[in-house]
Amino acid sequence: MIPPKGNPNPEIKYTKIFIDNEFVDAESGKTFATVNPRTEKPIAQIAEGDKADIDKAVASAKKAFARGSAWRSLDASARAALINKLADLFEENVNELASLESLDNGMPFLMAYGITIKAAQNLRYYAGWADKIQGSTIPADGNSFALTRKEPVGVVALVTPWNVPIAMYGFKLGPALATGCTVVIKPAELTPLSALFMASLIKAAGFPPGVVNVVPGYGAAAGGALSLHPDVAKISFTGSSLVGHTILKAAGESNLKRVTLELGGKSPFVVFDDADIDAAVQEAAVIFSHGGQMCTSPSRVFVQAGIYDKFVKKAVAVASQMKVGDAFTPGCWQAPQIELRAVEKIIGLIESGKKEGAKLQLGGKRRKTNGYFIEPTVFSDVTDDMRIAKEEIFGPVQSILKFETFEEVVRRSNDTEYGLSAGVFTKNIETALEYAKAVEAGSVWVNQYNAMSAQTPFGGFKQSGIGRELGKEGLDAYLETKTISIKLPTNH
Repeated sequence: MIPPKGNPNPEIKYTKIFIDNEFVDAESGKTFATVNPRTEKPIAQIAEGDKADIDKAVASAKKAFARGSAWRSLDASARAALINKLADLFEENVNELASLESLDNGMPFLMAYGITIKAAQNLRYYAGWADKIQGSTIPADGNSFALTRKEPVGVVALVTPWNVPIAMYGFKLGPALATGCTVVIKPAELTPLSALFMASLIKAAGFPPGVVNVVPGYGAAAGGALSLHPDVAKISFTGSSLVGHTILKAAGESNLKRVTLELGGKSPFVVFDDADIDAAVQEAAVIFSHGGQMCTSPSRVFVQAGIYDKFVKKAVAVASQMKVGDAFTPGCWQAPQIELRAVEKIIGLIESGKKEGAKLQLGGKRRKTNGYFIEPTVFSDVTDDMRIAKEEIFGPVQSILKFETFEEVVRRSNDTEYGLSAGVFTKNIETALEYAKAVEAGSVWVNQYNAMSAQTPFGGFKQSGIGRELGKEGLDAYLETKTISIKLPTNH
């Protein structure tokens, strides 16, 4: 394993669109700036893709998917070897990939390093599936022999978020390639650098031209063109619920393309009276990690009345020790928000919490320094009707609510339009299992939080999304099932 070594000034080698294994300018010649949230200054000018570039990328992917192409002619085990080679390159270039990620979105470097290693592991997991995807034989009625084949859906669009781009290559690119699909990636306009560097690794790994294409650009132009493109068979999107609705509508209006959506969350984190309170406080503090810019952030902390005051006191003590600063500062846990618009939204919600009667225990302001920094913020005495308890903040704001009974906390946990994840802390396994059964969430973590792995499916209920990523289920949306029935001779 290469030891972590962050570089706050990595060389920006790739700024152009990647199509057919080559880096090219946008058809329009336009560029846009990607900005360092720590300094508020531009890092580089990136080629701005739009519909014309998306059309070229999809055409390249369609050609690479055609019957008889180099990609379609590969044995499944050869596909696996290419994906494993890509995982090798992730690990060999981990410091450069993680440094680019930290520079571009402010993520603490050690977190970016760990996510890059995890992405490589996820790629290896799906490489292992490449030659194990199989159909079945079926005892069909009548004089027929029936069987099924699992086949790739075709050209897929992967629209990645700005908060954890590298993680999404394992989530999305792994199963897409393992099943034999070809890919067009539209990275978030706020964080294109790691996607473009990753594109160079695609070529270095030996993937045939057109198998993976990367088109940076704005959501309305590049993302919209992908959503509406008739030659795109499936789109996988991670991001806001608002954009998810737009993509779902576009997919229906174009060609009924398959859609996988991983959207917002307002995750409950429930702490019962018998819990290990110190462990629960530490795990709840993940809300401050990466500035709270994680869809699974435990943004509603429900604490049972018997330990409520003690929990609040300990939570404030932990938050007050949170190291906030530059992504490359040793020990940094909370880095900046992604952009000024996010800061303004978060501060607005903090102000609403104060006006609606929540007790501000800590923080609540933007830090007076360069960069989009907000103080670690803790509210107690939060009630369900407050905006900070209902809306996804996507910031370093911990809201602590009090509950009395099991049935009450189940009802209140589920009283949200979201259903991505949940956590429960208790020493009573029956309580934990009953809560896990009752809560409406795609992932439930018991006495831990954010415990995701390549083998465990991830996705949401309700407005938090459609479909699953990771695990065997992560393959399903990239596969079609074909039934073949063969007439047999009549028995005499």
